[in-house]
Amino acid sequence: MRIQINRRTVLQMTAKGALCAIPAASFCARAFADPSNGSVQSTFFTEVAPGVMVHQGQHAHEMTADNLGDISNCGVIIGKDAIAVIDTGGSARFGSALKAAIAQVSDLPVRYVINTHMHPDHVFGNAAFMAENTAFIGHAKLARGLSARADRYLSINKKTLGDTAFAGTKIVLPTQSVQDTLNLDLGGRALTLTAQKTAHTDNDLTVRDETTGTVFMGDLIFSGHTPTLDGSIKGWMTRLSDLSAKPAARIVPGHGPASMAWPDAAKPMERYFSTIAREIRAILARDGTLKEAMSTVGRSEKGAWQLFEEYHVRNVSAAFAELEWE
Repeated sequence: MRIQINRRTVLQMTAKGALCAIPAASFCARAFADPSNGSVQSTFFTEVAPGVMVHQGQHAHEMTADNLGDISNCGVIIGKDAIAVIDTGGSARFGSALKAAIAQVSDLPVRYVINTHMHPDHVFGNAAFMAENTAFIGHAKLARGLSARADRYLSINKKTLGDTAFAGTKIVLPTQSVQDTLNLDLGGRALTLTAQKTAHTDNDLTVRDETTGTVFMGDLIFSGHTPTLDGSIKGWMTRLSDLSAKPAARIVPGHGPASMAWPDAAKPMERYFSTIAREIRAILARDGTLKEAMSTVGRSEKGAWQLFEEYHVRNVSAAFAELEWE
């Protein structure tokens, strides 16, 4: 089910500064223009289960003024008393758009902003939600990891987004952390947050809506978009195996469609990582080099993933560094 937002709503959101300044025109066209009939209608959210909505980000190599950092999926879960937002996009400008879109479907307060991990395309929209009684929640290691990279993340993404699109963006650290599991109540709706061991990063967090069996996986699951390894290939393969054994009605990936069947969603990534690990181990067994690995490993996977050239070699390099010390 698509959540529709009409032209009047878009104009109201624009007037409030939530959307559509001239430098972000292409973002607005992507999010709101319906080329089939010329009207301005939103497919900003897809309702993947009752009270569970997902905004699907586009596949892009980096955050830019045109996309406002809208390159990853964001989620909204609505209870009887409050709302939880899962990830907020890659800029305060986009976070404001997300917040305004939420206000069009519910007048309940956003009580929780939950970040699935530290990467800028998932946390840089947090600033838009800084208000009284809003708790920011993340893995126990998120604050340390994000703080250590804060200057670099801010510098790089301000450059790619530009001053206007980046305006208001800042680091917002968790006010509440998850060591193991944390249960939240939205009013007749329970969420279970689980801190995962090192995989995509060392601060991955999953969110399960107990009412519908929907699990937000963050970047533990990529679909279409080449996975990006910033943690441990061995850990990631283990996490995928462990999580695949746990039932879910559906999952929401960090990059890809609004929802996917589980555990089928894990299979392409399991194949991708297994191929990389197997071929790197074969090179290491005959004392081959990183240079050889970077030019040969996993090339059979190229046709299965978007942005392959942008991310694959980096994944091989990281995996090689890890596996050579087995």
